[in-house]
Amino acid sequence: MLKKIFNSQSKTITSAAIILGAASLVSRLLGVLRDRVLAGEFGAGAELDMYYAAFRIPDLIFNLLVLGALSAGFIPIFTSYLNNKEKAWRLTNICLNVMFVALIIISGLFVVLAPWLVKIITPGFGSAELKITTTLTQIMFLSPIFLGLSGLIGSVLQSFKKFFIYSIAPVFYNIGIIIGALYFTKYWGIYGLAWGVVLGALMHLLIQIPMVISLGYRYKLIFDLTDKGLREILKMMVPRTFGLIISQINFLVVTIIGSTLAVGSITIFNLANNIQSFPLGLFGVSFAIAAFPTFSELANNKKKFIDSVSLASRQILFFVLPASALLIILRAQIVRVVLGTGRFNWEDTVLTLETLSLFAFSLFAQSLVLVLVRAFYAQRDSKTPFYVGLIAAFANIILSLMLIEPFGVSGLALAFSLANILNLLLLVLILHYRLGKLDGEKIAASLIKIMTATFMLAITAQAVKYPIEKIMGLQTFVGVATQTIAATAVGLAAYFLICWLLKSEELEIFINSFKKKFLKRPVIAEAIVEEDKLT
Repeated sequence: MLKKIFNSQSKTITSAAIILGAASLVSRLLGVLRDRVLAGEFGAGAELDMYYAAFRIPDLIFNLLVLGALSAGFIPIFTSYLNNKEKAWRLTNICLNVMFVALIIISGLFVVLAPWLVKIITPGFGSAELKITTTLTQIMFLSPIFLGLSGLIGSVLQSFKKFFIYSIAPVFYNIGIIIGALYFTKYWGIYGLAWGVVLGALMHLLIQIPMVISLGYRYKLIFDLTDKGLREILKMMVPRTFGLIISQINFLVVTIIGSTLAVGSITIFNLANNIQSFPLGLFGVSFAIAAFPTFSELANNKKKFIDSVSLASRQILFFVLPASALLIILRAQIVRVVLGTGRFNWEDTVLTLETLSLFAFSLFAQSLVLVLVRAFYAQRDSKTPFYVGLIAAFANIILSLMLIEPFGVSGLALAFSLANILNLLLLVLILHYRLGKLDGEKIAASLIKIMTATFMLAITAQAVKYPIEKIMGLQTFVGVATQTIAATAVGLAAYFLICWLLKSEELEIFINSFKKKFLKRPVIAEAIVEEDKLT
């Protein structure tokens, strides 16, 4: 089974998303465990505020300078070279060497600038907190170097359709952070967290190296800035980098504003965001990544392009809407199960669950934005998503400043959600104007079925909570976890039953894609045949 997963090639959007989602599930569960360990060891206090604030700048550099280049440039160029493996591996070595030198220089520069940068993003911190946050930031600037090299190797694996190893690399990243929290902090105090991040980044790199070597790669010291492939990659990275700047600005603004609120506000925001990022990554990101190649292939076929965007959007809504409902209904239970340990007290729990529910409110918008942005990229238009994202970023800043006084840290989550909904609406309107239509009738019909089933899920899950509470109680981890699992299981059973009764096309596509991918059974259902036609 594992060998099949390692070497499988997905032919439809849904089957590709299943592989990506399944592989990322383990890493996201480790992310939940990571947050539980951090919350238990430190609580929602000054230590984690400093840690998360310090994490922001290295993470910003990695996302802008590395992910921008890789996602937009390296993969398409490298793939075009695969007919000549020697040429492809030469390009890989050139990019690795150039990236390594560039990241060393950039990281070194930001290490020097760290004291001034930290003051900018944490204006509410005192002198002692600023000093510690600066040192944490300087240590963590080693991580973009390892993650940059790892990201490039991961792009090679993606080009060869080796998604599984690429997807589980974050597991080892989270293990490194957990090791830092549990063991390094005993020797180096709060600085152990930063060294845990560095260890995780190194492990993220090392786990992928054996696979890329097995594909035929051998390292060579080649440094050619005039290489045509390198120049094409650098040219293509610019538009994508602009788009990534927008998302990073949102979180930097939150960090700046959060530092002026009560102690622990930055931590509360980040912990709640990490929880809602679980379904976002599992469904939204997986489908967006899986759909992007299909969008690119069909960009010049208007009808099939619209159909593929519609299909991806409906499949995302099929998974994300029930996930949002469960996050809202079981927000207290989820927060207590994931974070309720050690110094993470009831007041921290209440603030986090309030923030989480406001994040979950826009989960559908966050997910659909990921898909629609790629629809624009497939049409070779990276400017429109950038301008729309810029508008949404300004809206987020204004709304954050307006909402923090009445709502506190929850106001930051509400502002973030409203800004994402605005982003989605603008992208939909522009894409509809450009294409003339977006298969609105089919999306609306599916949405009615999905919302009806989600409503039944909500009622069922809510009803299950009370008898479990009387039987198990809520004073122990086992009791809360049992209530959460039972309500989730029964709620999802009701959801899928209603979808089946309503003959949901999205459910049919999912079931048939799963059978086709893992059970290798012949599939003749009309829905999956239709998806095969698109891809």
